[in-house]
Amino acid sequence: MSRERVLIAGAGPVGLVAATLLAEAGIPVTLVEAERELPTDLRASTFHPPTLDMLDRLGLAAPLVEQGLICPQWQFRDRATGPVATFDLSLLKDETAHPFRLQCEQWRLARMLRDRLEQHPDVTLLYGARATAAEQDADGVRLTLTLAGGGEEVLEGRYLIGADGAHSAVRKAAGAVMEGQTIPELFLTLSTTFAYHEVMPDLTSIAYISDPQEWFVLLRTASLWRLLLPTPQDEPEDVMLSEARIQARMQEVWPRAGGYEIRHRTAYRVHERVADRYVSGRILLAGDAAHLNNPLGGMGMNGGVHDAFNLAEKLIAVWRGADPALFGRYERQRRKVALEVVQAQTLRNRATLNQRDPEVRRAALDDLRATAEDPARHKAYLMRSSMIASLRELDSVA
Repeated sequence: MSRERVLIAGAGPVGLVAATLLAEAGIPVTLVEAERELPTDLRASTFHPPTLDMLDRLGLAAPLVEQGLICPQWQFRDRATGPVATFDLSLLKDETAHPFRLQCEQWRLARMLRDRLEQHPDVTLLYGARATAAEQDADGVRLTLTLAGGGEEVLEGRYLIGADGAHSAVRKAAGAVMEGQTIPELFLTLSTTFAYHEVMPDLTSIAYISDPQEWFVLLRTASLWRLLLPTPQDEPEDVMLSEARIQARMQEVWPRAGGYEIRHRTAYRVHERVADRYVSGRILLAGDAAHLNNPLGGMGMNGGVHDAFNLAEKLIAVWRGADPALFGRYERQRRKVALEVVQAQTLRNRATLNQRDPEVRRAALDDLRATAEDPARHKAYLMRSSMIASLRELDSVA
């Protein structure tokens, strides 16, 4: 295998988008994935307007929309009294070709990208190959893989993109450190066929429900409703994921006779962390390998895809002769967004949802209500929460 290629660790949406952009610019790519098949579990499911605009460049926005659920509105609600503030993304019709959130499972995008890459002559896809170590010199990189069938393999390339997730071996090899905090609770996500929109008054397809005792989030997809519940970190996993415990908690959200049909259940720990660097010579980080945040606002996967577009643009330029110092701008731009936009917004969302001080909580909800009622503030809030504003500010980052 020629060394004249880019190696990418991780075949999630971030790695697959980066591989597609590079390959279609004429750059050979080898993409490695630890799993034997692309995962089809329910991970991220929210696509923001600018992400759809980017994917439109690859002709992928329309087929995603066909498979997903268009959500022109989303809201904050009080668990006891109902809607507090409903935000209308149609106000962004002059700012984006997609003035809505799309609820569509990320594996659908991953599958489209994989099928496309499998037809490309300059792309090699290796499954069941976990990146475990990496090193570099002045001329290239070497990536060590542990193979699912046993043994190791070493690949060589000119550059390496680490898109291998929260426990990234590539990040460790680059010497980057994840700085930040771990949220003091677990997030339990459940999916059910129950139609919450038929029983909860004025419920939008994306709803953040505030409560001083137990907040939760409801997200609708084309076929299911997803429920996210915070869970004490000391609750044993076998209890948290047990049918009895889950049914009891869902009855607290909305009582109904006969119980709930549960299609998926997952519990995970949540971090708010950003790598102290995204670039180390020929090793480049993107997506969860570079930044982690709570899912309140749907910014994690979207931010990773934005990383991939930004990084691919600069890597294509460097491949064609531009100064590699251009990678420093990628790091400054995307790290700024991760710290000042994504992390800040998701932490604010969590603080609003679980605020226990009555006066502080009332003030936060009143401010959201006032924001939604003022057209100028309403649009400005949507520009930030949909990630459009942060992308437009990148040109100011030298």
